[in-house]
Amino acid sequence: MSYYDKVGTYYDKDAVDFEQRYHENPALQRIRQSFRQHTKSYAQETVLEVGFGPGFDLVHFAEQFPERTFYGIDISAEMVRLTQEKIDRMGLKNAWVAKGSVEDIKVLFPGVQFDMIYVFFGALNTVINLELAFAELRGVLQSGGRMVLTFVNKYYIAGTLIELLKLKPRFAFARWKKIWGGYSPTNFLASRCYRPGHLKKLAQLECTYTRGYSIFYPAWYYHKFHRLIPKGILYLLWQIDERIARTPLGKLGEYMLYTFEKKN
Repeated sequence: MSYYDKVGTYYDKDAVDFEQRYHENPALQRIRQSFRQHTKSYAQETVLEVGFGPGFDLVHFAEQFPERTFYGIDISAEMVRLTQEKIDRMGLKNAWVAKGSVEDIKVLFPGVQFDMIYVFFGALNTVINLELAFAELRGVLQSGGRMVLTFVNKYYIAGTLIELLKLKPRFAFARWKKIWGGYSPTNFLASRCYRPGHLKKLAQLECTYTRGYSIFYPAWYYHKFHRLIPKGILYLLWQIDERIARTPLGKLGEYMLYTFEKKN
């Protein structure tokens, strides 16, 4: 089985209760809304989403902006099926999705050039070769276009400290290794986490914006913390993160968001 087949199978299984878990997780919802707001702030007409999952964002954008055209690829056949069902049910005429990896974009959508490419929640952490993936994305990005990309960060310091306090050093330093096994403690998914400087070098585009997420605000998978911490304190931690997200401290968060621009 090829690497992408393994990734696809992983997310096919994950799709079973993916949406239910998302709707029960306020932290994920808050982070997604921030990703969306930032992406919406840029002018765009022809848009590509890489790794759309069950279609939360692609369908949301296509419904909100009927004058724009939206394309999406995902490595999971089940995620593609779920998203296509939403598109059909809502009668969206400006959205197309297909199963494939970054390397397949030109084949799946021949001749299409995008002025916006976005990736939410780290789909590019599971590509075979990130340097080649960036080359493929640059090749379908219009001159003057932008990419809003989010990655699972390599050095999530708060998470490292929490896992050390839980006496779980294997999990504390899992991302620091060359290969990371993904979020699940029982279902291994070979992934890679990257340093911000390394990502900017691989992108070979001008980076115009960066910010970190979950520096002090607990990561989405720390469900117990979110249940135990009063909502007012959680909101305060989110506000603190927003103030420091673009400083060097932001590079120590759980996620990193980047905007790359292809200059005319």
